[in-house]
Amino acid sequence: MADETERRRPNILVTGTPGVGKTATAAMLAERLGLQHINVGDIIKQHKCYDGHDDALDTHILDEDKLLDLMEAMFQKCAADNIGIVADYHSCELFPERWFDLILVLRANTTILFDRLTERGYNDNKRSENMEAEIMQVVLDEARESYDVDIVQELPSNTKEDMEANVERCRAWAEQWVKDNT
Repeated sequence: MADETERRRPNILVTGTPGVGKTATAAMLAERLGLQHINVGDIIKQHKCYDGHDDALDTHILDEDKLLDLMEAMFQKCAADNIGIVADYHSCELFPERWFDLILVLRANTTILFDRLTERGYNDNKRSENMEAEIMQVVLDEARESYDVDIVQELPSNTKEDMEANVERCRAWAEQWVKDNT
């Protein structure tokens, strides 16, 4: 992959518990900042990056090596084409630290999150596990343990106004990143 000093556009990871608004936020960021949006969940499904299924949680078991190999090629191509990336996924610890310049950890009020997960049709086990993960701030702790804490930002994601404010804040950050790195 292109050395960080060679990149002219930032790479951002939007992460958080399922249902906090990662994909919607990432899509808005990519559109407003002119970056490439990578929905990691879609990549996993499209390229079958899994080794079986967990019936209790109604989810696939991730093949991390296959996913990371595919994403490495995407990051290399985007860097070569001078395109930054906004990726979104519910976990962050598996991604190399060198890939991202900013980690946005979206958080939601548990009442709002419960309703969102119920609307998605999550079964009781899957909903309960995700609610517990949000309450225990599992994704935030994972991000702080996996990346330099200076690039990890915890942001509320309860309303459309929160999302707009998060996108605007990130836009200002990205403009400064470009000035500092070109």
